[in-house]
Amino acid sequence: MSGMTESNTKLGTMPVLVPHLAESLVSATVGKWLVTAGTPVKQYDVLCELITDKVTTEMPSPFEGIVSEICVAEGVEAAVGEPLCFVSNSTNAMPQNNHIVLEKKAQTQQDGIMRHQTSENDDSKRRRYSPAVQALANEHGIVLDRIHIVGSGLEGRITRKDIVAYIESGAHKTTMTTVNRPLRAVNFLETPNTVETSVRSTGMHLSNEPRTPTIEVEHGDNREYFIDITPIRNTIASRMRQSVTEIPHAWTMIEVDVTQLVNLRNKVKEDFFKREGFNLTYLAFVLKAIVGAIKDYPMMNSVWAVDKIIVKRDINISLAVGTEDSVLTPVIKQADRKNIAGLAREIDELARKTRNGKLSPSDMTGGTFTVNNTGSFGSILSQPIINYPQAAIVTFESIVKRPVVIKDMIAVRSMANMCLSLDHRILDGVICGRFLQRVKENLESFDETTNLY
Repeated sequence: MSGMTESNTKLGTMPVLVPHLAESLVSATVGKWLVTAGTPVKQYDVLCELITDKVTTEMPSPFEGIVSEICVAEGVEAAVGEPLCFVSNSTNAMPQNNHIVLEKKAQTQQDGIMRHQTSENDDSKRRRYSPAVQALANEHGIVLDRIHIVGSGLEGRITRKDIVAYIESGAHKTTMTTVNRPLRAVNFLETPNTVETSVRSTGMHLSNEPRTPTIEVEHGDNREYFIDITPIRNTIASRMRQSVTEIPHAWTMIEVDVTQLVNLRNKVKEDFFKREGFNLTYLAFVLKAIVGAIKDYPMMNSVWAVDKIIVKRDINISLAVGTEDSVLTPVIKQADRKNIAGLAREIDELARKTRNGKLSPSDMTGGTFTVNNTGSFGSILSQPIINYPQAAIVTFESIVKRPVVIKDMIAVRSMANMCLSLDHRILDGVICGRFLQRVKENLESFDETTNLY
């Protein structure tokens, strides 16, 4: 490796290596190249998208120059430390090995021509449509299998941009056919940056129009279709299997009266939005209550290590959130040092970064306890799987008005369930019961005099 580095340095060409993005990361897959051989780039210009088992991240150029060679094709996995491409740091001349680059470029173009010629016979490649493409086509009455569009995506796939161009050309008007609209998937992170106007009867909020997933699908027959397994989905499958196999799960639930919390939020949410520019959600109060309870019962913030139990001093809350096609767990670091407004800001920031695909590996690591806001889509009872290797996970369920007995009288109150999954190797019923009782006390203590700051 040193010989190659010295040789390339003399030629004015330096490799761009797969970075060590996280402690457990050993490889990454190139999702999409944003440059080609011969493209001039400035320092920090994005070269490509890297897909890891946690997030999709952008790879910036470490220096200015000209991309002289692409070493890893789209969809190919590369180990940490391997070169992704080479960048010539001379803007006045092409590197001496440019003939190799040109040969590869010519070969790539020839391969593209061959793919185009055989695309009609290779439906397994070309006829893979993302749900975003399918939704747009259905909206305009376009039957994708009955039209001919040269796709600009990887391996000739038709992209949303191709459909937009086809619609703008007016060609779809001559082939318009009525089709059924596809089912749409809920995105639990859709929290518009406006004061909510669509209020559920449960007291929780959902976006009016959840986004369509962008997972890749391909056609099977009339009875089924296929969905490609992404690296993130593969990791989720592995971690969930590991969690339920290694961790003896137990579950418990508690009922919380959040009437005063609902009144508090309704009173301050508009002023809070005007002041801060983002919504004040119930989740910020829930996190504050849980963090306070973890301080009193630190064993909840622990990890099983075979011959010992490791209790974490920092309280880093993982938020289990649903994206378009997966579940991610971005982390609020040192949540015990933040007030309610600070937690609300962290929630909003992580939600925005997740929606925009801007989560970094550091946003996804270090979690010690997981919270899932399942109430955002109407759930009232769940049994969550523990986020391995943590000791517990809590779900905050939907807020529902119910008749309850208070001092032998029936009253209508805003009630919510909180469900706890625990690692029975570390935690037992007594400590978990006390922990949930403390969370309940903390949540029920919020009232209109509570200071958000």
